[in-house]
Amino acid sequence: MISSILVANRGEIACRVFRTCREAGIRTVAVHSDADEDALHVREADAAVRLPGSTPAQTYLRGDLVVKAALNAGADAVHPGYGFLSENADFARAVLDAGLVWIGPPPEAIEAMASKTRAKKLMGLTPLVEVTADDLPVLVKAAAGGGGRGMRVVRELACLEAELEAARAEALSAFGDGEVFVEPYVEGGRHVEVQILADTHGTVWALGTRDCSLQRRHQKVIEEAPAPGLGQSLTDTLYDLSVRAARAVDYVGAGTVEFLIADGTAHFLEMNTRLQVEHPVTEAVFGIDLVALQIQVAEGAALDDAPPPTRGHAVEARLYAEDPAGDWAPQTGILHRLAVPHEVRLDTGYGDGDRIGVHYDPMLAKAVAHAPTRAQALRTLSGALERADVHGPVTNRDLLVRSLRHPEFAEGRMDTGFYDRHLAALTAPAADPYAPLAAALADAHGRSRFGGWRNLPSQPQVRHYLVAGEEHEVRYRHTREGLAADGVHVVRADAGLVVLEVDGVRERFRVTRHGDQVYVNSTALTALPRFPDPTADHVPGSLLAPMPGTVVRVAEGLAEGVRVEAGRPLLWLEAMKMEHKISAPADGTLTALHVVPGRQVEMGALLAVVEDDVPG
Repeated sequence: MISSILVANRGEIACRVFRTCREAGIRTVAVHSDADEDALHVREADAAVRLPGSTPAQTYLRGDLVVKAALNAGADAVHPGYGFLSENADFARAVLDAGLVWIGPPPEAIEAMASKTRAKKLMGLTPLVEVTADDLPVLVKAAAGGGGRGMRVVRELACLEAELEAARAEALSAFGDGEVFVEPYVEGGRHVEVQILADTHGTVWALGTRDCSLQRRHQKVIEEAPAPGLGQSLTDTLYDLSVRAARAVDYVGAGTVEFLIADGTAHFLEMNTRLQVEHPVTEAVFGIDLVALQIQVAEGAALDDAPPPTRGHAVEARLYAEDPAGDWAPQTGILHRLAVPHEVRLDTGYGDGDRIGVHYDPMLAKAVAHAPTRAQALRTLSGALERADVHGPVTNRDLLVRSLRHPEFAEGRMDTGFYDRHLAALTAPAADPYAPLAAALADAHGRSRFGGWRNLPSQPQVRHYLVAGEEHEVRYRHTREGLAADGVHVVRADAGLVVLEVDGVRERFRVTRHGDQVYVNSTALTALPRFPDPTADHVPGSLLAPMPGTVVRVAEGLAEGVRVEAGRPLLWLEAMKMEHKISAPADGTLTALHVVPGRQVEMGALLAVVEDDVPG
């Protein structure tokens, strides 16, 4: 029997595995980088071991250090989570060679399937070797890992080499393996997968389907089980192919076989030899704990002949610290508060007051709703997210709520191009029109002072707030009866709660402050100073860092004095395990270049200056 497990991972998945371990009475061991010294997964573990450094390459991708940590901490098993070393056959062998239990598939199965190129050959498919214009569009894809990293859609042949180079760099940083390949890009399809679970006694379960079509940058955003509208014949085909893939490599443990569904045909994508981020929706509909089953299989237990029956529908939404309206730029800073209503399951690797850094994936949490029907599950999840407290950096919360309620998604007509078509509408600014007033009234609570002038009408007080990039002016007055504003009846105005009545309808506004940031229900506002401090603007054409990160590459031949064209990539920043391209804003001349590869920059730092060409 396993008595102590080290989780070779961080954040949400480490916390999720620890939860099952606690319920089973198993001691837990965390590993952590210097950046994660006080992270939630460290605080929740029974013991923790430091991995010196902060980047993944220095820490979570160092299998030798992780194995040593397990031995030093007295663990007798290792769970890899997902990402990092979870699909690294050499790491699995090192764990086994050290006399530890590996909670995952055999190294030989990982080798056969973890490389997408080898997996395709096993399934009778081959990548493109020579790409011509007739093959476009194509998808450049990392052979190892997942999560959308190392993937690029190429629509112009001239861009292929640059995208191959970018994908290699990103894959090497994320997975320690820079191998990439090219395959046809199927547009307008649905991303559907099958969860499998196999034991050492020859039993393989196909645990239903999941739809993961809502994606940004090829990384999943919303997932659900079962995948809607497939039909029994197609579902049976997916099950048969998935079980066949598992048996072909003598698979053991949890894994996922992924497909692209287009025109009623299933196209094999890959097999992930690990637990997936979206596993909770499968757990909900089958009423099982996949991590507990992983541990039991690793201990040699046999599965039942067939999985339990399904019940209802489950939907999961990934909450990211990112700005969907700003090219999905990741965000950093203090997460002051994260809380969702109790009717949904929340898996997270952050606690209130934790800092979101630049080194790792920007996912904050996963919210999961389970209900008897799909419509009920969507309504429960969207309502819970709308009422959630998410105080801190910009997140994709509003995008998630609108996506769940979008007619195309609600009717099950979505595909992987959903955000390409609807992102502008889904990210259009929309805030409660009374939120700025509620913020001002809450701030003014207790400030009313009456003296000899109290019988004279007071002058209106003016406050300014920034909401979704737009400035709002608010006017209110102090009266003998309390605070007042035109067009509304102020029923109550306390520091944390404001009640307003408009046309006979009363609404409650919860108000929370964190410095200049104010949260009114789910609306985030920034209180603007009464007398702004004038500062010098950057010169026209300044390129500022959209996020803190590391400069990983500068375009070949780029130097001060070089002419550049609008849209030309100038340099690349790496933040939160993703590369972000910084391009020339207009035709012009590069008059300043302030960075070199390897330099870390803060958000807003001046990277370069491109002076526009002046028509002459």
